[in-house]
Amino acid sequence: MGDLTILVAARDEEGSIGRTVSALRAAFPEAEVLVADDGSRDDTAAGAEEAGARVLRLPRLGKGQALAMAEREARPGPLLLCDADLEGDLAPLLQADADLAVAAFRERQGGGFGIAKRVGRALIRARAGYEAREPLSGQRALSPAARATCFPTAAGFGCEVRMTIDAARAGLEIQEVELPLRHRSTGRDASGFAHRARQLLEAVLACGPLAESHRGLRLPLVGWVFATREPVVTAIGLADDLHSGPERGVRSHLRAGVTTGMLKAVAIPLYGLARTRSLSGALLVALAANFLNQLDTRPGRALKAYLALAPLARAPLLPAVLIAPYDLREMAMLGDAGSNALGAMLGLSSVDRLTGRGRKLAIGALAGLNLLGETRSLGELIERTPGLSHLDRLGRV
Repeated sequence: MGDLTILVAARDEEGSIGRTVSALRAAFPEAEVLVADDGSRDDTAAGAEEAGARVLRLPRLGKGQALAMAEREARPGPLLLCDADLEGDLAPLLQADADLAVAAFRERQGGGFGIAKRVGRALIRARAGYEAREPLSGQRALSPAARATCFPTAAGFGCEVRMTIDAARAGLEIQEVELPLRHRSTGRDASGFAHRARQLLEAVLACGPLAESHRGLRLPLVGWVFATREPVVTAIGLADDLHSGPERGVRSHLRAGVTTGMLKAVAIPLYGLARTRSLSGALLVALAANFLNQLDTRPGRALKAYLALAPLARAPLLPAVLIAPYDLREMAMLGDAGSNALGAMLGLSSVDRLTGRGRKLAIGALAGLNLLGETRSLGELIERTPGLSHLDRLGRV
């Protein structure tokens, strides 16, 4: 089975992390305790190290992202996941005859009205057909098989719900073990309700389409939100998100034959032609969509380009502004659905603004950028250009 590693995701837990780590080391002396410090603003990392844990210092990303990055640093073998403010014995989880053992608290402590928990149960039931008692519990033991199936974990507070779904859909044995555990609970106040609302939102997002980012994090694809503005191109891009193969670039798709990438290459220009009733309009839409898609290789890059160009074309700003914080902080990804939709919105707005020479110049510029992106990496060019590199990193974690 290999040696046990205990993963603890912690943010601003200096008041409890030392006690938690000390208790874990006493209960599991042969295990390594690995604390993922998720951008704490206090002395959480120092307290964990003083108590004997190995600490991975991270920017503030989210619970699921912190666990995923810590798991890469763990030695092969089973895992035990534990919240930073837990009190109680987790040994029975390791004794359970299951690939994924989940702790169920014997006594309810604080909390709200149970809405997030009920929604979590419903999501697991809908996606995997498994009836979970504790969908949100962070105390979990994973066999090597469950570790391989469930990591990288989904983003944020949705990681536990998606973990149960992934394990159930893989046919792994899941067992919930009732234990006399305690932790600091959120109350029925403003901060408590805000926490549970975020927990609810992130659980819902974690159960939707996911993709791996450039860091290898498993993030929710949220480009579908642009369907309210541009439903057709969003749907075309979403098909590529869900069913694309390893092909990248036009030449690669041409060699592969019929792919979702080729669907985009044909369907988006035809859609542009139908909307604008002109060849130049179709070119603007298709070239703008592909250009923003080529830029979407790092958080916020495609959105920044869109937000810089949108005022010139009088394209809608609000949807992009609302999504930007999630994309920049690596809490979500645009995917092909989002980047292609943004490009189509930009192209369609440009058709109304540009005529004659202006439209030809725009088409020429976009064609040149698309060709450059096919022959060289636009991302590498941006990173090597001092001014663009600074703007590219601005706001990113």
